[in-house]
Amino acid sequence: MKIRDIMTSQVAYVNPETSVVEAAQLMQKHDVGVIPVCQGKQVVGLVTDRDIVVRNIAHGKDPHTTPVKDVMTSHVTTVNPDTSLNEAAELMAHHQIRRLPVVENDQLVGIVALGDLATQAKYDVELAKTLGEISTPSEPEHI
Repeated sequence: MKIRDIMTSQVAYVNPETSVVEAAQLMQKHDVGVIPVCQGKQVVGLVTDRDIVVRNIAHGKDPHTTPVKDVMTSHVTTVNPDTSLNEAAELMAHHQIRRLPVVENDQLVGIVALGDLATQAKYDVELAKTLGEISTPSEPEHI
């Protein structure tokens, strides 16, 4: 089975100049926690709900005037539609990430999430084992 078989192909995205509040509203509208940031259809970053809180709100920045390029993650790991589910799971485990934009010919064509892979893991023991490595627990910082 390949990523193209399970990916979400209708993906909402923003451009780097979009305001943080607009990205948050798009997340709310589509009930997602991540939005790809694209220049045209080329992925240049990802912005998550956590990025908004930690890199914008917690620093007292105005989300109405802050562009997503100031809070996004710019080093994005991607896959192509022909990537196997096991390869995608291994990338997620290695990078400790839960979502992968799917790119073909430098264009965003979809997104795949940990949950999409988990749904298939009940049929694949190797995939299930790899998925178990993705969320390494960390100790909370005591304040």
